[in-house]
Parts: sequence; C-alpha cells; structure tokens
Amino acid sequence: MLTTAASVRFTVWTNAMLTGACDPDTAAHKILGEDVGHHVSGLAAHPAPATLPVALNLLRAAGATQAHLALPIPGDPIGLAGPPTFNEAALETGEAVVLSGAEIGLVPSYVGPAVQWTVLPATSPQPADFGEADRGLRAALIQAAESLAALEVARWKPEVADALIDIRRIGTGKGDDLAPGYEARAVKTAATARRCLAIADAALEDDGAAVTGAEADARRRALLDLAAAARRALVAACGPPTNR
Repeated sequence: MLTTAASVRFTVWTNAMLTGACDPDTAAHKILGEDVGHHVSGLAAHPAPATLPVALNLLRAAGATQAHLALPIPGDPIGLAGPPTFNEAALETGEAVVLSGAEIGLVPSYVGPAVQWTVLPATSPQPADFGEADRGLRAALIQAAESLAALEVARWKPEVADALIDIRRIGTGKGDDLAPGYEARAVKTAATARRCLAIADAALEDDGAAVTGAEADARRRALLDLAAAARRALVAACGPPTNR
C-alpha cells in the first residue's frame, strides 16, 4: 500500500539530504522506518549491495541533485520518462525513485520486512505541477463523494463511504509529515493523497455488494479516478522542495 511505500520515504528524505536539511545517517534512518533492512544494488562505485548510509553518500557523489517519486500503473506512467528498461521495472513494482543529476533510478523489491533497491539508468522527469495536482485531488475527492453517495455506497460499505464523504478529517493523522524543507501545504496534500489511496485500495477489494453491473462499474470508476488523482498529488507533493 502506497501510504507507507518505501519510495515515498526515499524520495523526501533524499531531497532533505541533498538540500542540506539533514545528514545521510538521519536520512537513512528515516528511509528505513520500521523495516529491518534496506540494501542498494547496482551502484557503479560499489559492486556489492550497499547499506543505505553508504548508498546515499555514493548517490550524492555521483552527482544526484534532486529526487523524484514515480508511482506508475499501466496506462498512467506518472513520474516516468524512460528508458524502457527502467519504465518496465517501475511499472511492475508500481513505484520508483528517479535521481536528477546522476540520471539513475531506484526500483524497490519488498522481501518481507526488508527492501532491496535496484539501480538502473533513468531519465529525469519533468517536475510535476504541485498546484494543478492539488486542485485535481480536491476535485476528485468531491466527485468521488458525490458519485458514491448517489450510488448509495453507504449501504455497501459504510466505513468507506464515511471516509470519503467526511473530507474534513482527511490529512490530520499522526505520522503524515514528509521531511525537513517541505512546506506545510505539501505535507497536507501528501497526507490527503495517502489516505485517499488507502480508501481506494480498501474499497476496490470487492464490488461493495452492488446490485447491478452498472452500479459496480460506476463505483469502480469513481474509486479509480480518485486513486489516479491521489497518485499525481503524492508525486507532486514529494517533488524537490526547491521547485516550489
């Protein structure tokens, strides 16, 4: 689930390190989170898998200046700019990090409570428009709430309907911070996007006891549109703070 994806942590804390807001050891600790270990394979200057502190120092030495989040799905390759080998690996996982300057990307592989990062050549994407993505997420929230209310989604899965319709409570949870250097509006948008992704993920597990196929399709479309807007907003919110 992208609410706790390693790529989100890697992006924002690498940006904090690259802007001087924290040191590599602090960034590594924050990226690790509650996982038991992270290793980075494929670094040109370190043939063996590297620990996070070593990898972060090597990435900076390789010329990395900014980190960009990618959250692609088939048909919506948000955050990807090529080449095909990197895009395919990122699409398979659904997340990745691209480092401008070094022109490399990192794709995570989850093995239980550990993460193995694979380094591949990658092209830097165009920075996402934060204002546009934020407005898009707000509009998608309203549209999803209205669509699902019209479909009487409350009788299908009340806890999902309540979460969607009561927008005011979204984005106020504990642990929603990004990293030093990010503005409050980016933190809030990222928190909202994470919660929307969690809602969509939970609701898409079944058809909500829809009575007709048309109702099920309409419900699914509303949730997929919300998830797409949330992915775009999360990518934009986690972008390099220097671009704001």
